[in-house]
Amino acid sequence: MAARIDHLVTSGTFSLDGGTWDVDNNVWIVGDDDEAIVIDAAHDADAIVEALGGRTLRAIICTHGHNDHIDAAPALASRTGARIHLHPADLPLWQMTHPDTPPDAELADGQVLTIAGTDLTVLHTPGHAPGGVCLHAPDLGTVFTGDTLFQGGPGATGRSFSDFPTIVASIRDRLLTLPPETEVRTGHGDPTTIGAEAPHLEEWIKRGH
Repeated sequence: MAARIDHLVTSGTFSLDGGTWDVDNNVWIVGDDDEAIVIDAAHDADAIVEALGGRTLRAIICTHGHNDHIDAAPALASRTGARIHLHPADLPLWQMTHPDTPPDAELADGQVLTIAGTDLTVLHTPGHAPGGVCLHAPDLGTVFTGDTLFQGGPGATGRSFSDFPTIVASIRDRLLTLPPETEVRTGHGDPTTIGAEAPHLEEWIKRGH
């Protein structure tokens, strides 16, 4: 059976630089009836376990180390035995939330993760966070962008560990080169497509962030 994408929205808070904000996060589950991976274990391990529906969880993939994307990861790993994968450049962010529980494995640019016969290629896309990654699944016509690219533009770069020129370069060089029909499944909010966002690159550069 071919892999499918299941979607869950969980609610909690994002905290950085002394501020805290209420947020809704997209949790993406990719797999078949037997096995799956979770992209961004946000806020609610119980809800994610329920959405898995008894499938074997092979991995927990973190698109970056902000607390709202990783806060439920250790609990989910404990419940399922799955390993937590994070790009090493985001370890300082991870340690702000989980100082005593390191991730289990490092993500690297170009690494290929396979679940239910479907390949997802890791694209290192720093800018929102130093270790930000996207996951491109060409067989599913999808890229999971975390907080790198949203409907309407780049992720936020106004806080620590972020940089606007870096995120624009990541989007230009790593994402806008994907087929225009590729669906962009984001860390928050509604999906978009590469083709819908590509024409606005120069506008983003002029606007800054």
